[in-house]
Amino acid sequence: MKLRDSLILAAGSLLAVAGIAAPDSGVPGGTPSRAESKKKYTRPAAVPFPAENPFSKEKELLGRTLFFDPRLSGSRSIACSSCHNPAFSWGDGLPKAIGFGMKILGRRSPTILNSAWTELLFWDGRAESLEQQALGPIAAPGEMNQDLDSMVATIKGIQEYGPLFAQAFPQEAVSSNTVAKAIATFERTIVSGQAPFDEWIAGHEDAIPEDAKVGFDLFNGKAECSKCHTDWMFTDSGFHDIGLAGSDPGRAKHLHLAAMQNAFKTPTLRNVDRRAPYMHDGSEATLEQAVELYDQGGKERRPSLAPEIKPLHLTALEKKQLVAFLKTLTSQDTPVTIPVMPQ
Repeated sequence: MKLRDSLILAAGSLLAVAGIAAPDSGVPGGTPSRAESKKKYTRPAAVPFPAENPFSKEKELLGRTLFFDPRLSGSRSIACSSCHNPAFSWGDGLPKAIGFGMKILGRRSPTILNSAWTELLFWDGRAESLEQQALGPIAAPGEMNQDLDSMVATIKGIQEYGPLFAQAFPQEAVSSNTVAKAIATFERTIVSGQAPFDEWIAGHEDAIPEDAKVGFDLFNGKAECSKCHTDWMFTDSGFHDIGLAGSDPGRAKHLHLAAMQNAFKTPTLRNVDRRAPYMHDGSEATLEQAVELYDQGGKERRPSLAPEIKPLHLTALEKKQLVAFLKTLTSQDTPVTIPVMPQ
């Protein structure tokens, strides 16, 4: 599915920045120069909203309220924010998510940061839109365990939700469809702010330390991270088997191709140092361990292993420089205001 072309500037829209030339560290026919690499990371000027679900402040407020409301779950104790907490860069800080009945689930909660630009959702890409994604965990027996008709009945029974829905959807009734559109609208406004890296890209050479600049060169060169962590979000939105142990089929469960066996979505690296532990299974506790995993070329060798995954032979210093660079992708974002729950 292609990303829709409709671009609407939402509240708190992003600042566009231009790539600025830096000292050339490239080699002809080999590693790209620093100036060439920097051009790839210019932020977009606007947040994309689909034509069939355009942005409105009323819809965003309703979606934000629903996102934090545990009454949408079967137990009335789990909200979307339980697994996607702004304090953990919209994850939950756990190796594996915890669902209905305090059951530990099979995968880590992925961040929803910058999901407005994401074409396929969940670790395995089974949802083609944020509207579709919004209802998936609510209805999943192992997660929020709520029948969608029962969810709508619950919402209709909360008097103060009535005006919120009427203002957000004046032509539509309260339904699972309007719930999905409201939550998706709120999720599209969850955008990482300007990080030191962005200031550096904009031409402020003192915005990041020298070891981080070398780490950037490694990221785009010897370490080959940019083959999958591309563009300003640092993800190609693709699916790759990176050689982790385990029998989870990943993308292959929904796209029956041998190459997609054990393949999982490339996560964004924005605010990555706030989202430990790492990988879809939470198996790497620190950024240093994550870098070590890639340096080793993964832990498992199998036919589906992505061709990009191979031993990198990084030195101890180079690994530290890579981590220093990754930490420059963290932004100081505006605290999220949790709305008062309707009664």
